[in-house]
Amino acid sequence: MVTINTDPVSRRSASGLIFGLAGAVAFGQPLGVLAASPKDRVTVWKTPNCGCCNEWVSHLRSNGFEVVTNDVKDTAPVRQKLGLAEKFGSCHTGLLGTYVLEGHVPAKEMRRLLRDKPNALGLAVPGMPAGSPGMEMGNIQDAFDVLLVLRDGSTRIYQSYPQKSLS
Repeated sequence: MVTINTDPVSRRSASGLIFGLAGAVAFGQPLGVLAASPKDRVTVWKTPNCGCCNEWVSHLRSNGFEVVTNDVKDTAPVRQKLGLAEKFGSCHTGLLGTYVLEGHVPAKEMRRLLRDKPNALGLAVPGMPAGSPGMEMGNIQDAFDVLLVLRDGSTRIYQSYPQKSLS
């Protein structure tokens, strides 16, 4: 006997597929790459010579994410197309499933985002805080917040990282 899955596609799954395909078309990504994306694939837009962007990508890869990078002259148009306000801008922008990532977001919070699935646009770490992933500076770590950016543009603190001296 052959069983056919007749479960309806959830609105979240359908919107994720549509958003991913729209993103692929808008940014010139081959459709096959995003259409079959595993949930832990991150697409990153960065400038070609930014060392901290490359370090953040290394952080993601060492934490089990598959990362596809796109070098662009300016990440602002990418943020705008993905619906993220410029005030959250940093040096790189990412897309994890349907979630936008901006700045030096720790992989730990990205895993939590995938697990919790909040109704949000994504996560942002505005600026470039010392000690955040990709911005390691010896024994210095500035205090910084990972912001959950809601679809209406408002935010709430998703996770706070305290200032500390790393020994």
